Amino acid sequence: MNGRNSIYVLLTVVLAGFITACGITKPYQSPGITDNNLYRDVNTTDTNSLATVHWKEIFTDSLLQQLIDTGIQHNLDLQVAWSRMRQAEANYSQSRQALYPAVNGDVSAAFAGASNQQRTGRNVIPQQYNAGLTATWEADIWGKLRSNRRAGLAAFLQASANARAVQTGLIASIATSYYNLTALDQQLKITQQTVVNWQATVEVMKELKKGDVVTGAAVVQSEASRYAAEVTIPDLKQSIRETENQLNLLLGRPPGPISRSSMDDQRPVMLLKTGVPAQLLANRPDVQAAEYNLRYYYELTNVARTYFYPALTISASGGYTSYLSLTGPGSWISNLTAGLTQPIFNQGINKTRLKVAKEQQEQAALNFHTAVLTAGQEVSNALYSYQTALEKGNSRRLQLQNLQLSVDYTQELVRYGFANYTEVLNAQQSLLSAQLGRINDHLQQLQAVVFLYRALGGGWQ
Repeated sequence: MNGRNSIYVLLTVVLAGFITACGITKPYQSPGITDNNLYRDVNTTDTNSLATVHWKEIFTDSLLQQLIDTGIQHNLDLQVAWSRMRQAEANYSQSRQALYPAVNGDVSAAFAGASNQQRTGRNVIPQQYNAGLTATWEADIWGKLRSNRRAGLAAFLQASANARAVQTGLIASIATSYYNLTALDQQLKITQQTVVNWQATVEVMKELKKGDVVTGAAVVQSEASRYAAEVTIPDLKQSIRETENQLNLLLGRPPGPISRSSMDDQRPVMLLKTGVPAQLLANRPDVQAAEYNLRYYYELTNVARTYFYPALTISASGGYTSYLSLTGPGSWISNLTAGLTQPIFNQGINKTRLKVAKEQQEQAALNFHTAVLTAGQEVSNALYSYQTALEKGNSRRLQLQNLQLSVDYTQELVRYGFANYTEVLNAQQSLLSAQLGRINDHLQQLQAVVFLYRALGGGWQ
């Protein structure tokens, strides 16, 4: 068979390969999110979602906005995530070049000699110079290279989604820590005021004891209650300091004080829109990352299928050789080689590769389903937490009003001997507990908005 006929045979093989390649590699189809009941007790067709609102419209406190801006610019975990994305982008850019030939250049010089050419019977060429190019190209008959390129794209998109997920988590963590600080400040303020009130009660008890209205037990019990409230102040201060340090770590800076406003200035968003569950795939980065991971392993399964079929490689080389100098008289040389490599027996490597790829693809599909269910759970929990905090609001307000009246009444009654000291102590303790409970209710409402915003995928757009 002459060279021309060989080329015809190769072209025929390539053409046949392209025709049959469609049955080897399969196009990827996104699984999507089809469950409309993903949010518990929420059934809506409204596509307006809190996730599409910029975080500055959710967190309107200017001091909190400054902290979030600082965190986005300097948080170390977020910088690592963006670095990983850039690495994935570089790998994808390189994978796109696999469809093109690999070209190498070579320049060499050889020097030889013999002490007695007549006795050796060889004509030794003292100097030889070569310069040439070699190109190697693998024809993507079965779609292996294209599938690898699509896998590289999926890996890059996954890294990008992971970085966005880190950002949404960072914004939520900064807001949560900030609200915790304002709540601790409020708890400290109320506890310190309670200690002052208890001291006043102690003085009253001492005066009543002088008038034989109460016994010494009332005095020491009131003092013990004062110390019981006072002993919680160091713990509150420690919690404030640790929360400040934790927040500074999120901001990528050393421990230090945090400027903040009061808790009474925090007003959560009242209109909470969840959109429809199908929007999670467009809004929530970790769900996107799970879907890109599935796409990555899907393409690797395509690659594994192509190893069962022959590979066509074409190599070409050309150059110039001279026996005197690189620029002296010489000869041009060239070579063209084409070959098919068909696996016959390779110890089951191809079968194992395909089986592992299919299992990894199945695992990625299960992980995607888990990510979707987790998102639905988090949205449902955040919505109910917000609703619960609202429901407690009116009852808590009435409780505080009545407890304050109870403290005032018992203090008056004990002066005239119509009530004992334990009633005064119980009323004041109940009032303190309710005041701290009101702070927790407000904090729960604020945190529910933060959790819902993150659960829906807000914070990166």
